[in-house]
Amino acid sequence: MPLDTFLSDAQFSKIRDLIYNASGIHFTSSNRTILESRLKERLRKSGIPTVDEYVSLITKDDGEMKTLLDTVTTNLTRFFRNTAHFQTFERHVIPELVEHKKKNGLKHIKLWSAGCSTGEEPYSLAMVLLDLLPPGFTFDITASDLSLKSLMTAKEGFYADSRMNGVPEKYLSRYFEKKPGGYQVKEEIKKNIKFDYHNLKLDSGLKGLDIVFCRNVIIYFDETAQTNVINKFYNAMNDHSYLFIGHSESLFGMDTNFEFYKTEWAIVYRKFLQK
Repeated sequence: MPLDTFLSDAQFSKIRDLIYNASGIHFTSSNRTILESRLKERLRKSGIPTVDEYVSLITKDDGEMKTLLDTVTTNLTRFFRNTAHFQTFERHVIPELVEHKKKNGLKHIKLWSAGCSTGEEPYSLAMVLLDLLPPGFTFDITASDLSLKSLMTAKEGFYADSRMNGVPEKYLSRYFEKKPGGYQVKEEIKKNIKFDYHNLKLDSGLKGLDIVFCRNVIIYFDETAQTNVINKFYNAMNDHSYLFIGHSESLFGMDTNFEFYKTEWAIVYRKFLQK
């Protein structure tokens, strides 16, 4: 069946709405072909012969809906992605947070890598923190994603040689073990990270976060879903905390209380409430 006749307009609208209601991911006419090609792949793998039968299945089977969401999401990432963000993280955010914690008699930093994909982002954050935090300071990272397949890769922590570009040699030698065909993340890093499935449309249950990374995720949401996600972050974060979003994403014009903050290297958002 030609792809351009794979979905009727009514079928496209129905599946688009089901995906949106389940996750906040928003498909429009401009990215309809992506949905169609990945849905076609899912029908082939599941052995379901018609679109209408598949629609009937995902309306009553949460497991298949999760599989569909996994299929339609894009999981592109790499270690230390966006150098400017990591320069800001290393040179401004960590020193500033450490100073703030010391003043308040605290020595723990709590992070969330939301939309962590295959794990390169949270592992990168953990390496930097182990390298830069002063003695006595600890941290933990919650890393979540909508893709169960990506989370399996992240938890395993094995990456092919071709995916190690961008990892500084000091981290490569210290925090990875060379294996045939790639590198294995050492337990010293893995023990600081909890990987977990999470749908950003729902409340995470997380509280007291000092740093949230959610990069190149809300770009797939419409304005309403974006605002809901961002405000959930705000409510989950400490009164002195930082939010990183993708370089092509912005909170401009959004109904949120985050403060726009420009560092020497990149733009971030802050939640700074005076006590």
